[in-house]
Order: sequence, then C-alpha cells, then structure tokens
Amino acid sequence: MLTYVAGAIALFFAMNIGASGAAASVSVAYGSGAISSRKKALLLCGVAIFAGAVIGGAEVTKTIGSDIIPQSLLNAKIVLIILSSAALSLFIANLIGIPLSTSEITVGSVVGVGVAYKALFINNILVIVSFWVIVPAIAFVIAIILGKIIRKLENRFPSLSSSKHQRVLSIFVIIVGFCEAFSAGMNNVANAAGPMVGAGLISINTGTIVGGFFIAIGAMTLGGRVLETNGKKITKFSLLEGGAVSGTGAFLVSLASIFGLPVPLTQVTSTAIMGISTVQNGANALKKNIISKILKVWLVSPILSLVISYGLVKLFVDSDIYSIIVLFSVCAATLGIISLIKTIREDARSIYESGGGI
Repeated sequence: MLTYVAGAIALFFAMNIGASGAAASVSVAYGSGAISSRKKALLLCGVAIFAGAVIGGAEVTKTIGSDIIPQSLLNAKIVLIILSSAALSLFIANLIGIPLSTSEITVGSVVGVGVAYKALFINNILVIVSFWVIVPAIAFVIAIILGKIIRKLENRFPSLSSSKHQRVLSIFVIIVGFCEAFSAGMNNVANAAGPMVGAGLISINTGTIVGGFFIAIGAMTLGGRVLETNGKKITKFSLLEGGAVSGTGAFLVSLASIFGLPVPLTQVTSTAIMGISTVQNGANALKKNIISKILKVWLVSPILSLVISYGLVKLFVDSDIYSIIVLFSVCAATLGIISLIKTIREDARSIYESGGGI
C-alpha cells in the first residue's frame, strides 16, 4: 500500500516539477516570438523533457537514490517521507511565492533522512553543494563572454536584425530551447524517480521513463503560466542573446547530468541572464536584491525540505515526540527572532524619520 502511495506522490511531484520549472526552458523561444503558439512551445518542451529523461536521466537518478545516504535506509515508508517532504516544500514555497529549486529540495529531503539516522555520505554531499555554487558562477562568466562576442557581432553586422537573418536566428533559438528542455529532463527526472529507484521499488529504466513522461505532462498541461511569465521577462534580449542564455543553461546542466550531479537549472539560467545584462548595462545590472534573492533560494530550498523530512522521520518512524518539540521550538524561535529584528528596524527608521532633533 505504501509503495502505491509513494508512487502516486512521485508522479504528482513530477508533474509539479514540469509545471514549476521545466516549462521555463523554452521561454526564450516563446518570448522572442520564435515560437508564436504557446501550445507548440509547451509541446516542444514536453517532447524534449521526455527525451532527456529517458536518454540521459539515469546518472542523476543513481546519485539521488544511492550516493547521498545508504540504500539500506530506503524503504517504502522512507521514500514516502522523502517525496512528501519535497512536495510539501514546493507547495509551501508556491503559497508564499518563493521560487525554490526542485533539485535542491529533493537533495535536502534525502539529507534530512540521513541526519535523522546519522548516516550520510558527507563527501558526496559536499561535492553536490559545491557545484550548486560553481555551476551558476560558471554560467555567469560564460554569459558575459558570449554577451561581449554577440555585441561585437551585432555592431559589426547590423544586417543580423533583418527579417532574413531573424528567421535563421529563430530556428537557432528553437533548437537551443529544445536542448535546454532536454537538459531539464536529464537532471530533474531524478527528483521524482531517484528515491524509488534507490529503494528498489522500481527499476531505473522504469523510473526515468515514467518520471520523464509525467514531468513532460506537467510542463505541457500546467506550465502555461510559468511560460508566459518567463517569456515576458526575456523579450528585452535579442535572439542571439536569448539563445546564449538558453545555450549556457543547456550545456552546463547537461554536462552536470552526465556526471550525475543534480543542479538548479533556474539558478543557472538566472545567473546567465545576469551575465548578459551586465554586458548590456554594466555593473549596475547586478542589483543587490536579485543576488540576495538567489542566495536566499539557494539556502532555503534544501534547509526547508531537510527540516520537514527530519521531522517526519522522527514523528512517524521513530515516534520521538521530544525531537519534534525541539524542532518546532527552534523554528518558532527563529521566526520570532526574524520578526523582532524587523520590528526593531522599523522602530529605528520611524524614530529617524520623525525625529526633529534638539
């Protein structure tokens, strides 16, 4: 029974992965007008995601299923806890409007179980976490280099903006968008299938095929809003610049997937956009609030799911009510401190603004 429930949650989680993040992979092609129809853009995205999951999703699936905690810890109940923690984290994030990384959420959920049992492959976790920083940083540097090359090309060959060349560039952007969606399938299918594969509940082939199919379905049926939002954000870029953003994300995420590393595609794309914007507008493009938002997402994503999965293990497996009390107390204290700091700042600001001096 637990196996079927875990499977249902995995499929639900897979659809949400497709809707929340994977659909954005063709936003450049759609927002630039290279693909005029939203339905066609989502269909292209779904096909590419499924292909990426089936062809290249196995390595990251193995990492999630066996390289973070010992496989001996995984059973139907633990898998249910991991997937429930990840799905609940994503649901909470959607409610309060925080864009979390599904890869980081899933890793955090698995780590939470490992913390509860004091069994973690620390070296592997440190490698994964380090690449959460390294890969977006590399994306930023590559985007700056490509942005400078593109600027020189567009200045030297103004005819690139002609309708003839625009058609060719549109095809280029569509191909790159397909590649980015392909990379999303390679990397994200592990989030839904990895825990079940690691527990031996399904085979790796079944996991990548079924998981990829439901991520694709989620992208095609529920990804319209994300596509519209992201598509409108990238219209300030030329076709070449938009293609550079998508191409950077596709290349780095595909490379990470080959080596079995779960990485956040949304953050890779965000830093690539920042790199192109830096070339366009200089250092002023690096707004502190944007950088702060990326850092907060990077920190909150795994910690939120880690806390939830740890708490669920202590509650439903170990029946350790004392650990739950401590966990809730720490959370309440943290929220209280944050609220107190905000109140103190507001009071200080109010005194400064209304005080007339002596």
